[in-house]
Amino acid sequence: MNELPVARARPASTWSAIWVLPLIALLIGGWLAWQAYSERGVNIRVRFETGEGIEVGKTQVVYKGMSIGEVSALDLDDEGERRGVVATLEMNKDAQDYLREQTRFWLVKPSITLAGITGLETLVSGNYIAVSPGGGEPAREFSALAQEPPLSDLNPGLHLTLKADRLGSLNRGSPVYYKQIQVGQVKNYELGADQRTIEVKVYIEPEYASLVRKHTRFWNASGISIDAGLSGVKVHAESLASIVAGGISFATPEHRKDSPPTDPSIPFRLYEDFEAAQAGIRITVHLTEFQGLQAGRTPVMYKGMQVGVLKTLTVSPDLNEATAGLTLDPLMEDSLVEGTDFWVVTPSISLAGITGLEALVKGNYIAIRPGEPGAEPAREFTARLKAPPLDIRAPGKHLVLFADALGSLDVGSPVLHRQVKVGSVQSYQFSRDQQKVMIGVHIEPAYEDLVNSSTRFWNASGITLSGGLSGIEVRSESLQSLLAGGIAFETPDPDAAEGERISRFTLHDDRASALRVGEQVRIEVEQADGLAPGTVIRYRGVEVGRIETISLSDDFETVVLTAQITEAGEVIARDGAAFWIVRPELGLLRTANLGTLVTGPYVEVRPGERHAAPRHDFVALERAPAAPEAEGLHLVLSAARLGSIKPGNPVTYREVTVGRVVSYALGPTGDRVLIRIVIEPRYAPLVHTGSRFWETSGFGFDFGLLEGAKIRTDSLESLIEGGVAFATPEAEAMGHSARPGQTFALFTEPREEWLDWAPKITLASDQPADAD
Repeated sequence: MNELPVARARPASTWSAIWVLPLIALLIGGWLAWQAYSERGVNIRVRFETGEGIEVGKTQVVYKGMSIGEVSALDLDDEGERRGVVATLEMNKDAQDYLREQTRFWLVKPSITLAGITGLETLVSGNYIAVSPGGGEPAREFSALAQEPPLSDLNPGLHLTLKADRLGSLNRGSPVYYKQIQVGQVKNYELGADQRTIEVKVYIEPEYASLVRKHTRFWNASGISIDAGLSGVKVHAESLASIVAGGISFATPEHRKDSPPTDPSIPFRLYEDFEAAQAGIRITVHLTEFQGLQAGRTPVMYKGMQVGVLKTLTVSPDLNEATAGLTLDPLMEDSLVEGTDFWVVTPSISLAGITGLEALVKGNYIAIRPGEPGAEPAREFTARLKAPPLDIRAPGKHLVLFADALGSLDVGSPVLHRQVKVGSVQSYQFSRDQQKVMIGVHIEPAYEDLVNSSTRFWNASGITLSGGLSGIEVRSESLQSLLAGGIAFETPDPDAAEGERISRFTLHDDRASALRVGEQVRIEVEQADGLAPGTVIRYRGVEVGRIETISLSDDFETVVLTAQITEAGEVIARDGAAFWIVRPELGLLRTANLGTLVTGPYVEVRPGERHAAPRHDFVALERAPAAPEAEGLHLVLSAARLGSIKPGNPVTYREVTVGRVVSYALGPTGDRVLIRIVIEPRYAPLVHTGSRFWETSGFGFDFGLLEGAKIRTDSLESLIEGGVAFATPEAEAMGHSARPGQTFALFTEPREEWLDWAPKITLASDQPADAD
């Protein structure tokens, strides 16, 4: 019998894998606790005058746009005499090194002031506490500022101090301008140590720091400056922002271009305004006429632009002259040379015109005309008694006109082209033989190309009257020339040579004599009713000439018109030309040329053949000649009588005009009337040998006891003027296409079946006619 193996006993293990989980949880919890401990924030206390706008758990602490803490508690502050609130701020650990004695805190919230709008972003994110790190020992207790601190002197850029007698409307953040561009701002201001001046701290951005030099002038550009007096009212403002929030401007005088860089430690003076800053060039002008001038108000003008101001005016003891101290814009420095002219402008009214009219509003002023470029610089001048004559070297065209008499022309009288002033009279004097008057004229540079060797000048002074049965024509070049005289000109050939710089011309008495060019013709007419010298001659509505004289013929049988053809005369004055008088036509059957009721009759011309022989004597036609034969299908209608048909009456097909009546005449035997018509090319296919033509003049009237009354008419036009209509049958009855010159019978009225004919015929344009 086998013995069974003996089991060996082994004690049970006390370790179980289940204990791993609590161990891991313990390690994680310990790590989180250590992390929370190591990253916990720093609590500080900041005292505010009020807790308005601060909320626990919501109000953030922001530095450069990044949140670095928040308000964890808000308590009343009962310590000290001034009561307020203490906010406990839990700051991020990373901000611990910035919490020092000179660190500053303040509450940012929306603010609208004259200096601008700040804290606008808080409308979305809510109020926040801003922080500006500072130096010193570490600290945990702080007092908040009531407002944002001024810009730090450590910021890159130029930091200056300006001393002013008063602050004006300047404030923190007020802009600093250079040529109306903002280049900086006002940082702060405070009362000076002497208790009499204001020290304004100014910051200039780095890229503009080089604009400030040792001799730079600063002035207060706040609000609007108004200077009013007898010399006028002057309103000055730097910009809209400076009107609202105040501002400072600065400039360096042009004659100080070599000014060295500024020393920021030396303060500048802040002047009251630009005039007080005197940021310009000082010159002296000796005057013999100084009526109406006022120091500090009288401007110095150049071509309508103010370039300076009269600063001082010292009258001599004998009251005969005065010395004026002027401050001019630095931009005028190159113009202040020997030969520069100054004079006093006062209002003046004469026959030559009104000058200095602007002085009636803003008072007398001093005008300047620069001297020649490159001349020696000067700072002392003697003013002229009146405006100097135009320099012969001035831009533009200088002319000399010779006239028999000066008339009402004077210096300043206008020179006109198409009633636009393009120049003026500069001078006048007798010629060397004293038989003519020489008139000096200047044409402005923009218009000098209008004058060349073909130009004709005439005296446009006063009023020119011409009249007759057609009415009275009153002509004046302009109101100015009516009062002060004037000169007008035209240039028939724009491509003619320009001539010399100082060209010489004849000044004619009037336009007609100046422009008397072209072909002169003689026209005989039966009656001259309504015609007068000056009556126009037209070709297709364009004026080509005028009647100059009207007289009776030697035999008293006709009237002779002498006319000047000024346009295309070499074509018109040839064999084959035809003239006739166009007068208004009023009647039941025809109304035409109604425009002549107002303008009066005129002469119409049809030019002769281009290669025909020249001709200058003509006999006017009684009426307009027949028009050239029109293109189309020409047919002849045979009728027992003409009725009311006239040339020009319409030829209609289904009440659509497709042609015209051309002419009429009696047949060879006198028993028929032959009426010539023309059908437009497009509608020529409508006429076939089977077509029937009838009169549409007037209306038809049928009456029956059973059918009643019936009135027929083709159209209102045919009712009044008359006309012809036709119809073409369908199918085989249509026949062949009509041939040019073919004759058709003209019936007095249509048959009923003709009115129902409606064949489909393709028109000449290859477009099918509309189907019924």
